[in-house]
Amino acid sequence: MEQAVDDATLDASAVLVPGDTCWRVETADRLSILMENEAYFDALSSALDKARRSVVVLGWQFDPRTRLDPETRAGDRQAEIGHRLRMMVKTRPELDVRLLIWKSPLLIAASQGFYPHKAQTWFRKRMVEFRLDSPGPIGACHHQKVVIIDDEVAFCGGGDISVDRWDSTAHRDADPRRRQPSGVISPPRHETMCVMSGPAAMALGDLARERWFKATWERTVPEPAGSDPWPDGVPVDFERVRVGIARTEPAYGGRIEVRENERLHLAAIRGARKLIYMENQYFTSPVIAAALAERLAEPDGPEIVLVSTGRSPSWFDSMTMDTARAEVLFRLETADVHNRFLAFSPNTRGGERIIVHAKVTIVDDRLLRIGSTNINNRSLGFDTECDVAIAPEDAAGRERIRAYRHQTIGHFIGISGESFAAAEAVTGSTGKAIQESDTGRMTPLGAIQPSMVQRTIAEFQLGDPVSTADAFRPWKRRNRSQRPLPQTS
Repeated sequence: MEQAVDDATLDASAVLVPGDTCWRVETADRLSILMENEAYFDALSSALDKARRSVVVLGWQFDPRTRLDPETRAGDRQAEIGHRLRMMVKTRPELDVRLLIWKSPLLIAASQGFYPHKAQTWFRKRMVEFRLDSPGPIGACHHQKVVIIDDEVAFCGGGDISVDRWDSTAHRDADPRRRQPSGVISPPRHETMCVMSGPAAMALGDLARERWFKATWERTVPEPAGSDPWPDGVPVDFERVRVGIARTEPAYGGRIEVRENERLHLAAIRGARKLIYMENQYFTSPVIAAALAERLAEPDGPEIVLVSTGRSPSWFDSMTMDTARAEVLFRLETADVHNRFLAFSPNTRGGERIIVHAKVTIVDDRLLRIGSTNINNRSLGFDTECDVAIAPEDAAGRERIRAYRHQTIGHFIGISGESFAAAEAVTGSTGKAIQESDTGRMTPLGAIQPSMVQRTIAEFQLGDPVSTADAFRPWKRRNRSQRPLPQTS
């Protein structure tokens, strides 16, 4: 194993250390960022058309009623992904299609609107191999979102194939294209995926094969088709770029714990010089918070900017994750003696909350990370996760990361990436440029005073285990609040 990275002056590419901060580092011949599921679903649809030998899907959620093209008529069975996969196998007998989806508990499945167990009836003729998979530990989930086609092209990120996940960069209020089979229009949602080809895609295929074996005891082998299922219309952002693949896996049944995602976060935070930019669904990890607070205490440390959902859409997440996030925000606000930390939640033009489901970290515009890992305890040690990270060594690659960061921030504000870049250049600060935007679409996100019940939930991090060792022992992960107790008269 190579030596771990501790020196903050090292180049970002040195953060990708096989056996420490990542599982493997492989080259992607091509890699592109897909912002929003409009881009992901379009690219996936095109790549599926070109599949010749194999399609493998790893998912937290999968709904066979999903229409990759929202312009098709709701209820059109021909447009649904489940029917499409069946027809692909029927018309291409040499094609092997496998789906490995988390076997979610019934209560969680009910909240998703579709029981994954029902998907088995869609594929009951075994034309498509559909399996439900449990990671083992009670309460843990499979959270990886990966699709591999012909071992030539792979998608990885935070997006699920489900009826409530499509949205565009416009995040239009009440967009009829977000209509679910029930008739309900899903709330606006921000997602990020990436697509890659070459050895990096093959490596993600290896990851999927290992998952399939653990779940089914069936061995599969790589079968490159010599094809090029690269999706039409997707411009190449990076060429011949090294890709680090980082995992999270819980300890169970004699298998060792894998915490590569946590170590990658910590190494990147230690190595940051100017800016740490994060988009994430959750922000509750005390370990990550401590690392960020340490950098904020430095006189010349990096600026830290967070974008997350204003309020979680589910009651459970609101009580657990949002409450714990308030404690993390309080800790960082307290540590921010040099005024370098800002957090925001995005809204539509009409003021509706945008659900930030993306899991993106950009450090100094030199390191870009996209995956399924939330910044909470369970994503760093209790669930299964898969992220990819790149650190281009050429100026053009770094400029492309910077342009993407400007693009994603600008789309939240409602301006172009170029306009945000100009504002950032004037202010000299990413956070201040967001603050001084006059569109009103980015709401400051700060610590709120919790009730005693919320404070208890946050201190014991209920619903957010660190590992299998403390899954049902919340007292072992108690993170005492740094807030002073309220005064009583």
